[in-house]
Amino acid sequence: MLVLTRKAGEGIIVGSDIRLVVLDVKGRQVRLGVEAPSTVQIHRDEVYARILDENQRAAVASLNSLEAVKHLSVRRRVESQTEFQPEPQPEGL
Repeated sequence: MLVLTRKAGEGIIVGSDIRLVVLDVKGRQVRLGVEAPSTVQIHRDEVYARILDENQRAAVASLNSLEAVKHLSVRRRVESQTEFQPEPQPEGL
């Protein structure tokens, strides 16, 4: 991890298009400003952790739903095949 010391009003550049600026320092809190393209997602750590958790839950729910649909599809296919098969006729008739 790169550690930098900055005063209020000073900033750093990340890559070629992201700028972080220290806006204010009060006690143990630091206010940061972020200048970045609108295509760059910016989240606080705790918010990003919640997003990842929700995405993981959604992925599991989607997999469970897909498995349920697959099971129903196979079940219906088997039922339809057994439903429409004619009964065997005795030989010689």
